[in-house]
Amino acid sequence: MIKTLSFAAIHFSVAFSVGYIMTGSVLVGGTMALVEPAINTVAFYFHDKLWTTMDKNKSTDTTQLSHSHV
Repeated sequence: MIKTLSFAAIHFSVAFSVGYIMTGSVLVGGTMALVEPAINTVAFYFHDKLWTTMDKNKSTDTTQLSHSHV
């Protein structure tokens, strides 16, 4: 859990820094620090689901191939 919190702190810091450096606005940097990680979290959820589905399909395909050669 500490590693996750550490990563979250880095993620928020990077998002804030990029927004602030690009615009000079603390408001934009703060908004980016809140919005970007939230969107990234949702995107990762669907990314992970896709990979899980692909792994299951790959496993099923491999099983079907090994049984078809019997």
